Amino acid sequence: MDLDRSLSIGRFGRARRSAALLVLGLWLASCATSPTGRTQLLLMPESQMAEMGRAAFVQMQGEMPRSTDAAATAYVRCVANAIVAVLQPQDVQGLAVDRWEVELFQDDSANAFALPGGRMGVHTGLLDVAQTPDQLAAVLGHEVGHVLARHGNARVSSTQLAQTGLSIASVFIGGDPATQQQLMGLLGAGVQYGVLMPFGRADESEADEIGLMLMARAGFDPAQAITLWQNMSASSGGQAPPEFLSTHPSHSTRIQQLTELQAKARPLYEQARASGRRPSCRR
Repeated sequence: MDLDRSLSIGRFGRARRSAALLVLGLWLASCATSPTGRTQLLLMPESQMAEMGRAAFVQMQGEMPRSTDAAATAYVRCVANAIVAVLQPQDVQGLAVDRWEVELFQDDSANAFALPGGRMGVHTGLLDVAQTPDQLAAVLGHEVGHVLARHGNARVSSTQLAQTGLSIASVFIGGDPATQQQLMGLLGAGVQYGVLMPFGRADESEADEIGLMLMARAGFDPAQAITLWQNMSASSGGQAPPEFLSTHPSHSTRIQQLTELQAKARPLYEQARASGRRPSCRR
């Protein structure tokens, strides 16, 4: 091994140690627990996340046409309101949500989203896949689950931490441009595929679980969440990236996980129905 290469590797090792110490310090200072017991890193104030969510929602309202179908809009809001109505104080504790706002956008993609601050959007194309109120409730419960679990904050925090680590590493790497570029590329790939993307899949699975329980508590049939993802799989024609390169679990993984969670969700559904929670949302 020549001297230059040895020095480069030594600097790389010091960069890794420095980045690790920074990660550890920030983790200890900002460690939190999600609704399902996962450990999270939350660096951003929730009030700031809410402002970011509201600003993004206003931008979307300006860029995407809203549906002119009043009946479809009322239907989507009916399902969303039924989900929001069962939220308990502990569900939203610490969140900067003053009210929940729901909009139906004219877009053929089967998509929906919820943003920090309590803004939800549904694309009209989703109504072709989520064919019943219960199936739509599975999607909206999932999206509300992202907000309750502070996944937006965790993703922003993880990205900030990764960028900070890369910046420190670049200082310590030094050396010729070719070596620096190669090592930074390896670090970037490690951050992208070893930290951020798997974390996204865990978020999606957690939101599935939270959403399933929410829809059951609201009186929607949790078994319809399985049908929803079967519909999603059929509509995509099987065209999806390998799961290890995707921020979302595969359709088959989701269906399996939702099937396993039915034993937990079913009693909540039966209790809700017995107490009179029978949402009458109709397309």
